Amino acid sequence: MLKHVGNRILGLGQRSPVTRGVLPRLYHERVVDHYNNPRNVGSFDKNDPTVGTGLVGAPACGDVMKLQIKVDEQTGKITDACFKTFGCGSAIASSSVATEWVKGRQMEEVLSIKNTEIAKHLSLPPVKLHCSMLAEDAIKAAVKDYEAKKAKFNGNAENASSEKAA
Repeated sequence: MLKHVGNRILGLGQRSPVTRGVLPRLYHERVVDHYNNPRNVGSFDKNDPTVGTGLVGAPACGDVMKLQIKVDEQTGKITDACFKTFGCGSAIASSSVATEWVKGRQMEEVLSIKNTEIAKHLSLPPVKLHCSMLAEDAIKAAVKDYEAKKAKFNGNAENASSEKAA
């Protein structure tokens, strides 16, 4: 039943005689692929100091996206990424693409990923551009969270070593 409803939403189901004269709105095959087979769904422990979490939402449509990155502290490279998204097919696909694109890249490098690139890759229509904007914002929020954790951890480590020296 859920698969049938999902296919109807994505424009893959049978058209009824009532809608024959109306052209259905179809998602691009990449959106359908990432919706049906999302990559990197899940979550990491948000208390792990090597994990950055970005939680963003769009009040207008109700989409909520959580994107997490796991960073190698020595190299600054993102070793893994995952997401959980409550939203439409375009939001899920944008999250899935974002996690694929950040893996194996440097922290500074992922900040250059723009929503327009995600939207172009998925061929999102203008009405769905906010989904790719959420993905870009989630990447930036995850990086910011990781850097804040790192600064806090390094600050605590410096305080502990100066207390030992005193």
